[in-house]
Amino acid sequence: MSDLFEHFERLLTTSELDQIKAMDTPFKIQQFLDSTLYPAGERNRSPIQVMRERQAHCLDGGLFAVAALRRIGYPPLIVDLQPELGSDDDHVLALFQEFGCWGAVAKSNYSGLRFREPIYSTIRELVLSYFDDFFNIDGQKTLRTYTAPIDLSPFDDLDWMTEPGGVDAIEKYLKHVDLLPLISAEQAAYLSPLDERSFKAGTLGINMDGAYKPQ
Repeated sequence: MSDLFEHFERLLTTSELDQIKAMDTPFKIQQFLDSTLYPAGERNRSPIQVMRERQAHCLDGGLFAVAALRRIGYPPLIVDLQPELGSDDDHVLALFQEFGCWGAVAKSNYSGLRFREPIYSTIRELVLSYFDDFFNIDGQKTLRTYTAPIDLSPFDDLDWMTEPGGVDAIEKYLKHVDLLPLISAEQAAYLSPLDERSFKAGTLGINMDGAYKPQ
C-alpha cells in the first residue's frame, strides 16, 4: 500500500497534496465529493482524475473515497448496491467502521444516496438505510440486491488510484460478483410509488443529463 500511495502523491501538485491531507475524516472526504460535479456520460475516472477534474459519478466518487479513507487508516472496502435490471444505475459505497459499526461515503446524483454515519451494526442495516432514497427518475424504488464488502487491495497492481484502466477493471468485476437479495420479488411487487415531496427532496441539485433513463 505504501508504494501505491507514494506513486499517487508524487503525481499531485503541492496544492492537491495539501487538499488530500486535509481530508482527515470520512465526513471531510464526503464534503470534497459533494463539491464535485456529477457528469453525464459513462467515462470512468481514477481518484487522481477526480481531484483534478472536480467531476465524479458514483463509481469514480466511491473509489476516490476508498483511496482517501485508506490514506487515513481504513481498509479499502466497497459495497455495490444494485437495482432491478434495466431500471437504474448501481451505486458504490466506500465503507468505514467506528465503534464496531458501519458507515459510508458516496457520490451520487441523488441527495439521499451519500454519507451515512457509522451507526449500523451490519452491512445489511447500512444498505437498508439507502432503500427509500434509491429511486429512478420515474419515481420507482429500484434497489434490489447488494454485494458483501469487497476488498480492493487485489486491484492495487492495476494502479487504480491513478489509472482509469484500473477503475475499468473494478467496474467489470462488479458486473460478475455474487449478489445478496435485499427484498423478495413479492415485496418488490408490493412497493408504493415515491411521493412527490420525497422525489423533489431526493433530486435536489440533480444533473438530469447524468440521470439513468429506465429501459
